[in-house]
Amino acid sequence: MALKANSLPPPKSETGWWLFMLISRPFAAIGRVAINGIDNLGAAAIFLILALLKIIRPKQLSKIVQQIYYIGMRSMMIIMLVGLFTGMVLGLQTYYALNKVGAQGALGTLVSLTLVSELGPVLTAIMITARAGSAISAEIGIQRISEQIDALYTMRIDPLRYLVSPRIAAAVISFPLLTALFDLIGIIGGYISGVLLLGANAGTYYYRVQTSLYMKDIYDGFIKTIVFAVIVATVCCYQGYFAHMRTDSHGAKAVGLATTSAVVISCVLILVSDYVVTSLLM
Repeated sequence: MALKANSLPPPKSETGWWLFMLISRPFAAIGRVAINGIDNLGAAAIFLILALLKIIRPKQLSKIVQQIYYIGMRSMMIIMLVGLFTGMVLGLQTYYALNKVGAQGALGTLVSLTLVSELGPVLTAIMITARAGSAISAEIGIQRISEQIDALYTMRIDPLRYLVSPRIAAAVISFPLLTALFDLIGIIGGYISGVLLLGANAGTYYYRVQTSLYMKDIYDGFIKTIVFAVIVATVCCYQGYFAHMRTDSHGAKAVGLATTSAVVISCVLILVSDYVVTSLLM
């Protein structure tokens, strides 16, 4: 005799429970996912607001400078490397595409606008997320599961002010500077591949770069970087701070899953917010 889905005992594991809910009551499972997502979004927004209110406090400057060095200075080499090869690939592909229609003179225009408006802010944010964001989430997560954050409470030290606020402030400062560096190196990379390797005119390339870029394009790129900085810093700190509250794992495994979630969620939100901000700035 066949058994109904509702008569089956629910599985014990978290993954099995979700599969059981999805098969037996699909709308309830979808609703639960939506409610959990909205709940986490609201909690992260409150987390961000509380951290922002505690940035301007005595003795915060030294912590912010330390985080600027960690997030910004130590990410410079990877940003320069990625920016160089991104510009070279962009110059290579753009040159051959323009060569088909006899518009090689527009190489500098396309390379500069593409880097400053889109690729620069997005790729810089993703690379910082991979290098610094994952480390931030893991560091705070380890402090949480090892009860170091509880020790801060015992010593009457606010963990948000001590751990989270300096990282958010440092991200807001570091992201625009690294994006500007990425754009500059990327334009040089486009020059190397388009002019030095493929034979485009050097004067035309730089003239197009100078005449095609307006201050609005640069401002729009910096606005995106600030939005990305707030998203990455908030998500990574939030995932690490609440690593102990994960229902699917505990201890070191919870830190690993929190770090993975921080990187994945940050990258997805970077792409989503890039579309939203671009639509609003058009």
